[in-house]
Formats: sequence, structure tokens, C-alpha cells
Amino acid sequence: MNIGPEMLFLLLLAFLLFGPKKLPEIGRKIGRGLAEFKRASNELKGQLENEMRLLEAEDREKKISPPPPPENTIATLPQTVSASVADASAPVAVVAAPPAENPPPSPGPGVEGA
Repeated sequence: MNIGPEMLFLLLLAFLLFGPKKLPEIGRKIGRGLAEFKRASNELKGQLENEMRLLEAEDREKKISPPPPPENTIATLPQTVSASVADASAPVAVVAAPPAENPPPSPGPGVEGA
């Protein structure tokens, strides 16, 4: 450990001001204060990192989740159908299905097909 002239001067001044009985007590108090400060700063740093991880996870979920369905979907279809059924005074158009074509007759047994 390299003690410079400034540090030596401060230690000598503290020794003269407080005396040899008070210096160890003051040193312990300063050490406890620094340890408490370090513990509090580490706790704050951990909380900030945890919040950042949560925010990043939310961002990833937003990017991965599918987009919401558009407004004109099947979910809105029953509302429009029920509205048109409720309006019985409206004319109804009926479209007939085209007639089914008759299939060609099949050849009888023992007759070879074409």
C-alpha cells in the first residue's frame, strides 16, 4: 500500500484532533457507513437490472404475439345476420340452385365399355 504525503498528513491531523482512543471508534463508524452505502447501492443496482429485464421481456412478448384481428371478422358476422333477420319487412331474394345434370347411362353387364 502506497501512502502519500497527503494521506500521512491527514492521519497525523486526525490523531492530534481526536486522540488515540477515538480513532479506532471513528474508523469503525466510517467502515460501517461505507459498507451500508455499498450494500444499498448494490441493492438499487439489482432492482434496476431486474426492471430492465422485465421491460425487455415485455418488448419481446409484444414482438412475438400475433397482431389483433381486424375489425371486420367472423366475430362481427352474427351481429349483422341477426340485424338483417330482425328486419322482416325487407324483401328477401331466393336463388335457386342449378339443376343437377344426369350422368350418362352405364353399360349393362357383359357389355364392354367404350
